[in-house]
Amino acid sequence: MRGKWLTLLLLLPALLIGACGVDGGSSSSGKGGDKAEGQTTLEKAVEQGYVTIGFAGENPYAYKNENGELTGEAVEIARVILKRLGIEEMRGELTEFSALIAGLNSNRFDMITAGMFINPERCEAVLFADPEYSIGEGLAVQAGNPLGLNSYQAIAENKDAKIAVMAGAVEIGYLTASGVAESQMVIVPDQDAAISALQSGRADAMTMTGPALQSRLTEAADSSIERVMDFEQPVVDGKSVRGYGATAFRMEDTSFRDAFNAELAKMKESGELLEILQSFGFTEQELPGDMTAAKLCQA
Repeated sequence: MRGKWLTLLLLLPALLIGACGVDGGSSSSGKGGDKAEGQTTLEKAVEQGYVTIGFAGENPYAYKNENGELTGEAVEIARVILKRLGIEEMRGELTEFSALIAGLNSNRFDMITAGMFINPERCEAVLFADPEYSIGEGLAVQAGNPLGLNSYQAIAENKDAKIAVMAGAVEIGYLTASGVAESQMVIVPDQDAAISALQSGRADAMTMTGPALQSRLTEAADSSIERVMDFEQPVVDGKSVRGYGATAFRMEDTSFRDAFNAELAKMKESGELLEILQSFGFTEQELPGDMTAAKLCQA
């Protein structure tokens, strides 16, 4: 009897190791089920034929058009790259912008394809691909700009001025650094809410990146609001706030990020990247140049 117990005790460690297994990469979206032992997210996506992406419904970066189709500059760039990696389908998970990183890291989706700006703080939570565009900020006001708002500093100096800004957006930090009080910010969940706040008079201005702002104003076609054409780009800690947007992956998905970067570099070289950007209102001014995620994460 004692010999049987001894045999079981000797076998127990091996049984435990076999039960635990070893995972060679992050698991794919919960919607895709568990991946095989040692399989990376990229390998799983190729095998199943689709990848799940997180987006925030922000035009022109990633949104659903009037036909319910997922599109946007970030989406279309990713679509081309993913197909070249052997992934034919993209499945979108609409999420508030402020919840995208948490959603990625909790495996709700496998990539963030929302034109998200790269900054050192975000680099501690996600793995960014190299930037696909660069952009400055934009400001819209009531027609005629009755308060004379042409910069974030001008808003800070007028304590009665209110500005609509999307929850979790980088603009909140820029406004704070420019001296705009929290009480002056009308925090909204999305771009539609920002437009609504400006149209209704709940806010005297709204801010978002230049192409996003222009796209929303064009879509609204409302003569009671207008873009501030002489807007002064904010400067924070002596540096321009010009931002660089990119696709983001989970920290462990380096093989996926590297494969994505390799295809993105080819698109930059061929001019294909600019063609896609131009179809969403971007210009050569918004190309990222030779900027990399590594440089921006160390800024």
